[in-house]
Amino acid sequence: MQITVNKSDLKGSVKVPSSKSQTIRALMCAALSNGESVLENPLVCEDTEATADVLGQVGIDIQRGDGSWRVRGGTFRAPSEDLYCGESATTLRFMTAICSIIPGRCRLVGGPSLSKRPVRSLVEALARLGVTCSLEGKTTPPVTVEGGTLLGGATELPGNISSQFISALLLVAPFAQQEVQIRLTSQLTSRPYLLMTTRCLKKFGINVSTSFDKYVVPRQTYQPAHFPVEGDWSSASYFLAMGALSEGIEVENITTASVQGDRVILDVLRNMGVKVRVAGNTASVNKGGLKAVHADLSDCIDLLPTVAILAALAEGTSEFTGIERARIKESDRVAAVKEGLEKVGVKVREERNRITITGMATKQPTDEEKEESGEDDENKTKETAEEKRAPVTINSYKDHRIAMAFAILGCARGDITITDAECVAKTYPGFWESLKNIGGKVETHE
Repeated sequence: MQITVNKSDLKGSVKVPSSKSQTIRALMCAALSNGESVLENPLVCEDTEATADVLGQVGIDIQRGDGSWRVRGGTFRAPSEDLYCGESATTLRFMTAICSIIPGRCRLVGGPSLSKRPVRSLVEALARLGVTCSLEGKTTPPVTVEGGTLLGGATELPGNISSQFISALLLVAPFAQQEVQIRLTSQLTSRPYLLMTTRCLKKFGINVSTSFDKYVVPRQTYQPAHFPVEGDWSSASYFLAMGALSEGIEVENITTASVQGDRVILDVLRNMGVKVRVAGNTASVNKGGLKAVHADLSDCIDLLPTVAILAALAEGTSEFTGIERARIKESDRVAAVKEGLEKVGVKVREERNRITITGMATKQPTDEEKEESGEDDENKTKETAEEKRAPVTINSYKDHRIAMAFAILGCARGDITITDAECVAKTYPGFWESLKNIGGKVETHE
């Protein structure tokens, strides 16, 4: 399915869905607890459905009601077939660790995109804890795990590839025969996601001791819990960004008390000159004169596509660092962002861990200034981004965050067609409907 987003006058209120990251963590903790837990307001999307389906295959009963899921945990059994994790990297990585305590053999597989994402560091860390596991790719799934082999002891992991590896070990560590000690061999990135994991563990009765580069987990027992799931700041970021281009958008179901890293979108917007007001669980954003910004995205890497679009619409040259891990998501998001922005005439410079974007609103030098700076005749005749208004097709690479981010550009510029637009169902199935409800001019092409 293709979606064309035309220039739109946006105004209104959007209630964003619950957090995918919290929903999956709570499902895993509930599954590891003996007894019934209740998840209030879980996110229902492709990734959380994949998690629930895989847990069901290994014996966990999940009753899905309206607004809550009841999970009866502690009833693990060996699966009768491969555990298909869809495109959910969180599911595959967390379940790779959890399968170490399930009797029998588990083979975890993923969809086309997930099958290209790394998991080797986690497999090697589990092996140091006594787990018998192997990869069929050099660094990628499928993964095979022999259950009942988690001994514990000391292991190590790089902290700069994926915090999900560390979270996976923390989830299963309480079941090890010996205390588990995890040492990070490189600087930790995405720290907020790890904090989300430890807080979820605490809710289910598990305590983790931490120091600068070390996590220690003694043998403990999970306790069933009632877990309310917060709204998702990653999903909120798209509509908060749209507010910066409109007469006013209110985004509901978010809390600034959250540990989710993507809540810093409010700080980015303020630094770009946007008017932001927060009251309770609602943030209101109004149009401001967008100006360039410099930001380190190491702890909020999923914001890259959103802030890149804002930078493209701003005045001046923005710079974003800490972006290297965005290359190993559902797509190479750095390359996808660059490709899409260059199609509308935006100047983008890409480096390994940095991207600079010169916005469309940037004042263009006069011919006299160009001559003084020594620009050649070819550069003099190039179209500016403001002049390059032909319809453009953006390849989403079936990446939900690329599709939703370029919808922002479509609302501001118009004539943006996004391929494989149904990919938003991975985390935000109702995204296109939410956009229409606040005045988004959206056309669907099958």
